[in-house]
Amino acid sequence: MSTEDTVRPTARAAAKAARREQLLEVAKTLYAKHGFHGVRLDDLGKGAGISAPAVYRHFSSKEAVLEELLVGISEYLQSGGDEIVAGAEAAATAESDARSVLRRLIDFHVDFAMSEPELIRIQDRDLAALPEESRRTVRRLQRSYVSRWAEVVARTRPEWSLEAATVRVHAVFGMMNSTPYQARRSSAEVVGVELRAAASAALGID
Repeated sequence: MSTEDTVRPTARAAAKAARREQLLEVAKTLYAKHGFHGVRLDDLGKGAGISAPAVYRHFSSKEAVLEELLVGISEYLQSGGDEIVAGAEAAATAESDARSVLRRLIDFHVDFAMSEPELIRIQDRDLAALPEESRRTVRRLQRSYVSRWAEVVARTRPEWSLEAATVRVHAVFGMMNSTPYQARRSSAEVVGVELRAAASAALGID
């Protein structure tokens, strides 16, 4: 096989992957703005500069695009939280070390909330549009992510039960996930600083 024969499939695969990512970005913007049910497959193709039939080369339906967005971000959060906790697990026995892990989790989630407000809005509004199996997958990943946080919170505040820590974590997620959209007139730096401070206070490590 010649070098040219090798390069051509690789270039085609790269172009296809780039187009797929472009479609996901277009969908993220349109779904957040108009809602899943307010967007047609034609709209996705038009936004990416291709025909509606060409979209089918990448996704079988607009529901498949929604699955990619919502399952994908849930997987990202769950694996990111696991990495942070697993990477520091041996050192997280002392309260001070657990606090350090919790601060890294807060930084991780604030960075997500600040960079992906569209995905947060889509999940809040359009999760029910996912097929049942995908909804279950998202819920399972979310429960795992919350559990990771709650375990760390309970280590930093041993006087709190795991149930109490879980309630606090849910409350903090609600705050972090809603604020970036509501505070768009404030600078990103101010929003980020205040979110981190408020989350730390709510979880008992201020």
